[in-house]
Amino acid sequence: MNIQTASTHHFHVVPEETEVVIVGGGIIGACTALHLAQRGIPTVLCEKGTIGEEQSSRNWGWVRKMGRDIREMPLMIHAMKLWDELPSVIGADVGFRRRGITYFCDKEEDMAKYEAWMKAMEPFNLDTHFVNRERANELAPGNTRNFAGGLHTPSDGYAEPHLASRLIAEGARKLGAHIVEACAVRGFETAGGRVSEVVTEKGRIRCKTVVLAGGIWSSLFARHHKVKIPQLKMLSQVMRTRPIANGPEGCGSGNGFGFRRRNDGGYNVGMRSAHPVDIVPDSFRYFKDYIPALKNEWRAMKFRIGKRTWQEIMMLGSWKLDQRSPFETYRIMRPEPGHAILDQATINIKKLFPQFANMVVNERMSAWIDVTPDAIPTISPVEAIPGFFISTGFSGHGFGIAPAAGQLMAELIAGETPHVDPEPFRHSRFIDGSEIVHWPIGF
Repeated sequence: MNIQTASTHHFHVVPEETEVVIVGGGIIGACTALHLAQRGIPTVLCEKGTIGEEQSSRNWGWVRKMGRDIREMPLMIHAMKLWDELPSVIGADVGFRRRGITYFCDKEEDMAKYEAWMKAMEPFNLDTHFVNRERANELAPGNTRNFAGGLHTPSDGYAEPHLASRLIAEGARKLGAHIVEACAVRGFETAGGRVSEVVTEKGRIRCKTVVLAGGIWSSLFARHHKVKIPQLKMLSQVMRTRPIANGPEGCGSGNGFGFRRRNDGGYNVGMRSAHPVDIVPDSFRYFKDYIPALKNEWRAMKFRIGKRTWQEIMMLGSWKLDQRSPFETYRIMRPEPGHAILDQATINIKKLFPQFANMVVNERMSAWIDVTPDAIPTISPVEAIPGFFISTGFSGHGFGIAPAAGQLMAELIAGETPHVDPEPFRHSRFIDGSEIVHWPIGF
């Protein structure tokens, strides 16, 4: 929607008042709206573009417990239950299937890197287990590497990103949430120190609570309100192929490859742990926060000065609420994929699986991932501004964990006892001197 040509009638489409306004219509915002609507809490979700059109529809689609940071595991275990229940809640199939996920190892000694994680996960009684050479190669039929073994979780699976966010948002709408697309939130006002209303490009909405679920945009939005959210971006890219016969089931990754079989018989294919990272002003602003992450992840990072560098240099850092904001200027981010990475992924997957020799790629997709210094999300109130809540920084893990993240946020807003301990996800950990403990994103 081009706001400059919109009629007055269409411009005033936001309600004048509600209880909660959610900023951002990705899968995190959609799941939060769903859980608030289930509680009968009046909610308006504002999305500056269209629902789920950035990272939420451009990811690999994995829904996994395997490889999770221990701090995320209780939330993820609950998320799996909610994925199972989603069709009955929203009346639609988002493509969730439990088909298993495998991390393949070329050498037996490579499996040792998972032993500490397996030990730490013992209290959760997961079905994750090591597989030997024979079983690993059964899980990768026709492969040319003869894998030495791997780590396998049969109960993990996937859903379809191009379906999930929109169908979940539609489910929230059916339960009473108000979903407004092409509607950027420029900021919010306070009265007596607490949130009193938000200002959107389509009008003002009086409210008591704002939930920032803006993905890569969250740090900029928060900084406008003098709230620090250390968050950087890395580029993820994946290819979508036409159906391929006799390929592996479920999801898997290993040295130089990653795949997910889709429900239409095609595959999402990419490269494990290879991410372009554009150097931007926030790279310097938050450099000290990210030193632990750099120690773990520098091999997977492809630092560069690119288009995003110049966009952010030129981007407004502050604006008046009656002015056009950066969220209107950059309505939907569709970054160019790292083609060199996908070219190599194509070579690797064809060499690994002869079944892929003639694969036809329908689309190369890419999205910016919002990454925190410790690679776990912020799901939390902002103590300095009553009524302001944040759900962001999911660090490439957000798609799978989203249903439980949405429930946790709804519980915090409603004053309910949370179903998991929210302490690891508190916003204050980035400003109170807490030690930043980073879990490797690529695992």
